[in-house]
Amino acid sequence: MNSTHQQAAKISSCLSSYVETRERTVRICEDLATEDYVVQPTVFVSPPKWHLGHTTWFFETFILQPNLKGYRVFDPNYNYVFNSYYESVGARVVRTNRGNLSRPTVQDIFRYRSYVDKAMRELLSAHNLSPALEELVILGINHEEQHQELLFTDIKYILGHNPLLPAFEQNVASELTPVLSNSFTSIGSGLYEIGFNGNGFSFDNEKGRHSVYLGDFEISNSLVSAGEYMEFMEDGGYRNFVHWHSEGWEWVKANHIEAPLYWHQVDGDWHRYTFRGLEKVRPNEPVAHVSWYEAAAFAAWKGMRLPTEFEWEVAAQNLNWGDCWEWTGSAYLPYPGFSKAPGALGEYNGKFMINQMVLRGASVFTPPHHSRSTYRNFFPPDARWQLAGIRLAH
Repeated sequence: MNSTHQQAAKISSCLSSYVETRERTVRICEDLATEDYVVQPTVFVSPPKWHLGHTTWFFETFILQPNLKGYRVFDPNYNYVFNSYYESVGARVVRTNRGNLSRPTVQDIFRYRSYVDKAMRELLSAHNLSPALEELVILGINHEEQHQELLFTDIKYILGHNPLLPAFEQNVASELTPVLSNSFTSIGSGLYEIGFNGNGFSFDNEKGRHSVYLGDFEISNSLVSAGEYMEFMEDGGYRNFVHWHSEGWEWVKANHIEAPLYWHQVDGDWHRYTFRGLEKVRPNEPVAHVSWYEAAAFAAWKGMRLPTEFEWEVAAQNLNWGDCWEWTGSAYLPYPGFSKAPGALGEYNGKFMINQMVLRGASVFTPPHHSRSTYRNFFPPDARWQLAGIRLAH
């Protein structure tokens, strides 16, 4: 294939991925009522309307403005409204105030998406897709895919805290695989290579492949089931401080935590909210929507621990994973040689490498391209609205 055909194929692939990603985001939201787009029930949840605007702002700010000659921003105020945490790009709405954005309207946001999509098609059809521009577009696509997962979890929190607990008619694989066994896989001690290695996209926090020495360990072949977790609850797990880290115990007391997020006791039976509405807890499904504090406390109650992120990555090829994100015992820290990219894009991951714990794997809400064994998700230890579960090690 000559260079002209290679360039044309590269442009076609990039444009196709862009269009497919943007359309999937809209499909996720298509069954929402207009009122659902604006709700922000708590500080860590963003309204769906904001996600639709922010992902569009990313392409406009980092790709169109610097690269498409004559491009005019859709609305100069949108930089303030839809910037998330990029200090380098100017002032922004405080996260707690995103639910006050009655304007721009949902209709305005969809017009904004159409405007930017038209300009992106023009840019990507110009037959001058440099490696640097292609890299930026691919980052933007992966950024939007991250927000697709956040859309699922934020919509679930919004509807799961609506007094009516309404179902969300969404064609998403939300059924979790039953836990089949309590067997463990043994991994021998030695030096292991950790980090992304190969072709294709990865985030900067996955790079810097390096050797890590691990001692002998065993890791569970299955996630902890809801039935096992109910045994912890029935044994007074939330009332016995001995299982908890000090900070976790204070969190339990301050927030009156008695069960995983979305669990409700109805007529003596535990139920949990799903996109199908309120249903009885299925004991053989993996327990989900637990914090790192709860995961660590359960592991301590079982006389075990959470695997480190390095143990998880080494064992991943032997495990069934992908139903729930899995808390690890590892703090979110940079790999050797990590350096932040210059400018605003350097704020993407590196600035969060403090007070966060690593999750590995994927969930049923995760876009397919993000399900890789080196992917490093991260959240603070009290986070529960993400679809996170527990795998044990010892």
